[in-house]
Amino acid sequence: MEPLRALVQTLTESVSTLAELAAALIIAVAVAEAIVRSVHTVFLHGGGSDDAKQALRLRLGRWLAVSLEFLLAADILRTAVAPSWQDIGQLGAIALIRTALNYFLQREIEAQAQSRRGGATGEGPAPS
Repeated sequence: MEPLRALVQTLTESVSTLAELAAALIIAVAVAEAIVRSVHTVFLHGGGSDDAKQALRLRLGRWLAVSLEFLLAADILRTAVAPSWQDIGQLGAIALIRTALNYFLQREIEAQAQSRRGGATGEGPAPS
C-alpha cells in the first residue's frame, strides 16, 4: 500500500507543478502580449482610444482568469493527498480568494462585452 501511496503523491505533485508552470507561462505570455499591444497602441495610435485600451485590458484579464484556474487546480491537487486541517483551511482561503477574483474579473469582462455589443448596435448598455 505504501508504494502506491508514494506513486500517487509523486504523480499528484508532478501534475500540480505542471499546472503551476502552465499558469506562470500563461501569465508571462499574456503580460508580454499586453506590453507589446500597449506600446503599439500608445506610440502608433497616439495614445489609442478608450475602446482599444479597454480591449487590451480585457484580453489580459481573460488570460489571468485562465491562469487562476490552473493555480486553483494545483492547490486542490496538493491538498487532495493526505490533507491536514491546516491544509484544508489554507485551500479554502486560497480557493475563496481566487474564486472571488475570478468572479469579479469575469463580471467585468461580461459587462464590457455587453457594453461593446450595445455600442455596436447603437443601444446603451443593458441594465445589470
